[in-house]
Amino acid sequence: MGSLEEDRSLLEDGLLQNEESGLYTGDGSVDLKGNRVLKENTGNWKACPFILGTECCERLAYYGISTNLVTYLTKKLHEGNVSAARNVTTWGGTCYLTPLIGAIMADAYWGRYWTIGVFSTIYFIGMCVLTISASVPALKPPECIGSDCPVASPSQYAVFFVGLYMIALGTGGIKPCVSSFGADQFDDTDSKERVKKGSFFNWFYFSINIGALISSSLLVYIQDNAGWGLGFGIPALFMGIAIASFFAGTPLYRFQKPGGSPITRMCQVMVASFRKWTLEVPKDSSLLFETQDKISAIEGSRKLEHTDELKCLDRAAIISDAENNSGNFSDPWRLCTVTQVEELKIVIRMFPVWATGIVFSAVYAQMSTMFVEQGTMMDTSIGSFVIPPASLSSFDVISVIFWVPVYDRIIVPIARKFTGKERGFSELQRMGIGLAVSVLCMSAAAVVEINRLRLAKELGLVDEAIPVPLSILWQIPQYFLLGAAEIFFFIGQLEFFYDQSPDAMRSLCSALALLTTSLGNYLSSFILTVVTYFTTKGGKLGWIPDNLNEGHLDYYFWLLAGLSFLNVLAYVVCAGRYKHKKAS
Repeated sequence: MGSLEEDRSLLEDGLLQNEESGLYTGDGSVDLKGNRVLKENTGNWKACPFILGTECCERLAYYGISTNLVTYLTKKLHEGNVSAARNVTTWGGTCYLTPLIGAIMADAYWGRYWTIGVFSTIYFIGMCVLTISASVPALKPPECIGSDCPVASPSQYAVFFVGLYMIALGTGGIKPCVSSFGADQFDDTDSKERVKKGSFFNWFYFSINIGALISSSLLVYIQDNAGWGLGFGIPALFMGIAIASFFAGTPLYRFQKPGGSPITRMCQVMVASFRKWTLEVPKDSSLLFETQDKISAIEGSRKLEHTDELKCLDRAAIISDAENNSGNFSDPWRLCTVTQVEELKIVIRMFPVWATGIVFSAVYAQMSTMFVEQGTMMDTSIGSFVIPPASLSSFDVISVIFWVPVYDRIIVPIARKFTGKERGFSELQRMGIGLAVSVLCMSAAAVVEINRLRLAKELGLVDEAIPVPLSILWQIPQYFLLGAAEIFFFIGQLEFFYDQSPDAMRSLCSALALLTTSLGNYLSSFILTVVTYFTTKGGKLGWIPDNLNEGHLDYYFWLLAGLSFLNVLAYVVCAGRYKHKKAS
């Protein structure tokens, strides 16, 4: 009789636990005070409007500066084409390098929520400094008088670039956290919410491009026609709105606890494996050290299953005789769990796929540099209306806005029927398609330039630094192809680095994804420097002189198309060898 009552009690306890597990999230998320959160009241799509609104306004602010920055540097600070392009790509690269700072702060100490809050404030201050720099006459050089253009003084440069690089620091803290924080609103242990997470990344990128569309059209027009003070002031206002939108959604958010420094954990694995270099890795992986609890020893992380790759690192999880005798398993610089070892393995496995994103980002960097400079030497008028060359990037944005709903609502359901995958294509397949389209983009740009130079030669405009009567609308195909490439590569990259990263390293891995954009910008600057150096030898004008009618910008575009094609071949090999993570 007693046994029957015990069985009934255990059954009731089990039913209660199952009911609770259905009510609460199963991925370890908590509220702002650290308490478990109910699925019904938090997260999911109800929290996303605030996050998507924040991203939209922040991207409007960012692109309000970056889209037309090369024009400000050449027209207002009187820099040359190569110098302006190099400054833009260097700053753009820095904007994608600083996410490493934000990611480490988020994963190790503050969590994603407070990291976004702190760096947003720095961002807003930088926007205000930049607005003042463009508004106060003493902080910018005088206008050109004929061909005499005074160079900006060191103090004028200082104020401008302090504001610019505060923005780089601020956006760096935000970038790796916002997409991951949005994805955190969907429970990984719930199959229905997991599918919604894939859709979230699509609409997250859609929000980015709504902000970019307003910047590349309306704000560029205001900057060129109503003044740069107002043109920079409006983005500053929207950055303030972004901060307000983010904090407004606080009661609805799900939070993940920071798990300690991922850099430290990776270093511990390397040190521990080096110390045990002479020990032999057991064939039975169950003999390696791991906590006996269901949850990982790392805060906010699930356990990772052992893999057979990179066995040299498994030495960090070997329990030595000395440790067995003393019973001391608490020094992570001598003994690491299997999960901690697998974290480092995952990062190493991601590296080849990660590296192929650098060339793609170098192609993407052309939209704000060489595409704009190409456009300035084309016919920008349609009737009485003059199109600012930088505003042509709006067609890249329109392409993205067109492709996101088409991809999410049409392509994914069709692909799902053939592939059987929840999201239609795997992340790696999606990224590969984007890389292939980027080759077509650079080829289209080269063809436009060939025709522009041919027309300049026919009309005798080669020696004159004036636009050729070829409509700037011929640039639309290259922008549209770049937008299609973005949809596949950048969103696939977001998904890949979130889903494949260890739970407690998601901000860091998102930052590593963004780092490819930084390195792509630096690669673009490097290619520009090398091309200029070799093509101007012997007193030649080079491929990219100040008067593009005398140059060969088409050769530069073909060079990037060739590099992109080689990159696709390398990616196919890397993606074919990649092994996905296995979480318990």
